Amino acid sequence: MIMTVAAPAPEYRLETGERRLAIGAVLIVLLLSALDQTIVSTAMPRIIAELHGLERIAWVGTSYLLASTVVVPIYGKLGDLYGRRPILVFGVVVFLIGSMLCGLAGEFGSVPIVGDGMNQLIVCRALQGIGAGALTTGAFATIADIVPPAERGKYTGLFGAMFGFASVAGPVIGGALTEHATTVLFGHVISGWRFVFYVNLPLGAVALWILLNRLPNTGGQVGGERRVDWIGSALILMTFVPLLLALTWGGHAYAWGSPVIVAMLGGAVAGLAVLLLYSRNKDHAVVPLGLFANPVFARGNLALFIINVAFMGIVMFLPLYLQVARGVTATASGFALLPLMGGVLVGSVVSGRTASKTKQYKPVLVVGGLLSLLGVGLMLQVGPETSRNALMLRLAVLGLGLGPAMGMFTLAIQSAVEPRRVGVATASAQFFRQIGSTIGVALFGAILTNTLTAELPRRAPDLVRAGSVDMSHAQALAMDPAALKTTLAANGVTDPDRVARTGDGIRASFSAAILGLFPISAILFLGAFIVTLAVPGRRLRGREEAGEMVAIEAGAPAE
Repeated sequence: MIMTVAAPAPEYRLETGERRLAIGAVLIVLLLSALDQTIVSTAMPRIIAELHGLERIAWVGTSYLLASTVVVPIYGKLGDLYGRRPILVFGVVVFLIGSMLCGLAGEFGSVPIVGDGMNQLIVCRALQGIGAGALTTGAFATIADIVPPAERGKYTGLFGAMFGFASVAGPVIGGALTEHATTVLFGHVISGWRFVFYVNLPLGAVALWILLNRLPNTGGQVGGERRVDWIGSALILMTFVPLLLALTWGGHAYAWGSPVIVAMLGGAVAGLAVLLLYSRNKDHAVVPLGLFANPVFARGNLALFIINVAFMGIVMFLPLYLQVARGVTATASGFALLPLMGGVLVGSVVSGRTASKTKQYKPVLVVGGLLSLLGVGLMLQVGPETSRNALMLRLAVLGLGLGPAMGMFTLAIQSAVEPRRVGVATASAQFFRQIGSTIGVALFGAILTNTLTAELPRRAPDLVRAGSVDMSHAQALAMDPAALKTTLAANGVTDPDRVARTGDGIRASFSAAILGLFPISAILFLGAFIVTLAVPGRRLRGREEAGEMVAIEAGAPAE
């Protein structure tokens, strides 16, 4: 189809040094976004101790996730219209302002309108999320602008590795800063957890300087009418805000069948229906529905979604298994996941370089899918007798399989669409990735809760008779024998053997519940592999072919 209204900006051919500098800045930007999704988790106990508001703890993560997810398609469209650099710069500035304010939360007591320190942190995390939504989308789209698809794999592999690094290293770094970074400045004690947010400032400042001084404004539309689909953007917010809230609250703050959750899910369905009706036949829509007719776009996003749902069933709850069922420390459980991170790093980099050399993404994705199935199959054999080394080997195999999926699906999707829609396509991949993770956490969290509800009365009846059936309380008691003894003694259970059996029963309940999630992950990984097989395998374009596509879109004949 010939487009005569507008054309994408020409491909930017940077010198090797300029390209490396630009990619370095984009990598820092991506790290800021990915790391902040996980680094806060280990700091939360100290944050609660200082700011209080335990009942609002979920909102610290929810506000960031909500804000960063729903704005992704909007940033993708704006980047296609006005270029990546202003979107990246805006995102970094907002993210850094949010980071600084998060670190200052509660330092000056309660503030008007917002309220106490915990409310301040929640609001500022949402501000961080608004900035973070631009970072990942802009980072992947910028690489698509300055590197042709055939050469893009090695860089996409590095970017994919960042997600794996952040998912495992985040809790470790957050714990280290929380425990060891507390300092005194002018007689004022600055708690270590605040540096979890302050650490973003120097990294972000370096990235911002390079973005402003060394990165060309790639990707912007040349000529034609620049139409921003504000109504479609509002409909996206109206659709996915209630959906994400329902998935986050369901089974925790509210029962799944409660009026609140039902109303939110109903509102999300209604919003989606209106969005689909409004976006039909609109080329300027924030997410053009015509892209879903592209089999690479549709099936690649579906596979990416399923993989991230499945991934959460292991990586999210494995630390809980290690700490509760196996009795390791929080820091040790973080380090136990290092082989998973190492596998993802190696898998991402190797798959990226392989795709660049062969100019094919499909074989890499298929091999990655097979390794993922092997890895999750090995995880099905994990039990109380599994040594730590054997567990780490299984995680390394799983990481090697997940590595290609972290970046190669985005590369395939980018390569399958017209250059003028790279931003929207990149945003879609990030959007389905985050929605998958959100649904994965909600799905496996609900399954875990329901399983524990059945297991605890059977394995630890004295705990249930004591009235302590709250899952968080049960987890804390399993990790604190003294607290368990006190709790049972208050209800007349003082026999040491019964106390010991209750502790063993709680740990066995958590072990059975968490290990029971792995078969579900395995089924999902199998489904993702089947979808991956259905993704068409196409040759990645080189510079000349990319130039021809730009010319065709601009209305000029390809030579």
